[in-house]
Amino acid sequence: MSRLIRAVIDTAALRANFDRIRTLAAGRRVIAVVKANAYGHGDATVARALAAADAFGVARLDEGVALREAGVTRPIVLLEGIVTREQLAEAAAHRLELVVHEPGQLALLEAWRGAHRFALWLKLDTGMHRLGFPAAEAAAARDRLAALAVPAAQLRLMTHFARADERDSPETARQIASFEAAAAPLGLETSLANSAGLFGWPVAGGDWVRPGLALYGVSPFVGESAASLGLAPVMTLTTTVIATRAVARGECVGYGGLWRAARDSRIAVLAAGYADGLLRGLENGTPVVIRGQRAPLVGRVSMDMIVADVTDLPPVEVGMPAELWGGALPVAEIAAHGGTLAYELLCAVSPRVERITT
Repeated sequence: MSRLIRAVIDTAALRANFDRIRTLAAGRRVIAVVKANAYGHGDATVARALAAADAFGVARLDEGVALREAGVTRPIVLLEGIVTREQLAEAAAHRLELVVHEPGQLALLEAWRGAHRFALWLKLDTGMHRLGFPAAEAAAARDRLAALAVPAAQLRLMTHFARADERDSPETARQIASFEAAAAPLGLETSLANSAGLFGWPVAGGDWVRPGLALYGVSPFVGESAASLGLAPVMTLTTTVIATRAVARGECVGYGGLWRAARDSRIAVLAAGYADGLLRGLENGTPVVIRGQRAPLVGRVSMDMIVADVTDLPPVEVGMPAELWGGALPVAEIAAHGGTLAYELLCAVSPRVERITT
């Protein structure tokens, strides 16, 4: 049964974005970040399409386990690590690599006596102040990991940028300097750059990069298009016109009378709402594309429906498709109309939206 609203996932565009990233990485290995269901694109779908990735990054244990159960055999890095002995054992059973960012995780690894040898990523806090050991404690944490009763199969070092998407901020340069000073005496492989770090801060260096948003064809920089970075959108969100009607001048549309027709108008009702992942706060004037032309949203986004003013378009009929974002409408542009970022819209696409892989 075909659904009224669907997200088409273009794996050719996904692989092209990965190739662009691989070229920019210039020999560095690539952890493709597929957390949060690959930013709404389908984690198993993305992992299968990106079999050339050196590893995959997920936030949590259940995400890593799901990828293993889907048949993914490449290394998988738990970016938040684990928090209990039970999780540690499950991570071992599924051969997951662990980020170690706080003393409790060190203690769990020190108590580990299983047969599995973990590949570990020691995370340093160089300015995000969220996860990670202070840079001044890097050597001590490394020494504890080097002395584990069950030696690590591999030990690497990483950090995360707080403001790499702000090209004019000096904070990223400070973070790079802090990390390099801590890393130099340790002699470990390193990873610094997320999508913004990779495209905006080539001086970040490191042996591994961790792109997320850029894989999906979205620019990490406000005001810079994905196309200008050589990226193509992977998801196109399309819905269906389910009704059209005339609205007389002065009549209101939708809950609360948020929009009043300034002229005799023609509107199209579309099968999409906040239950599908659209933001309720999308403002009037947010564009959709019908018949190859932009039409503004009018009235309030409701649970299952939105309304577009199609007065200036050629005749619109029930059953016609309407693009909410994708090739004709960058998702970042739509997010800006809701006062947010593309991350939120992509991650919010709900399970009732049909995913179609091409």
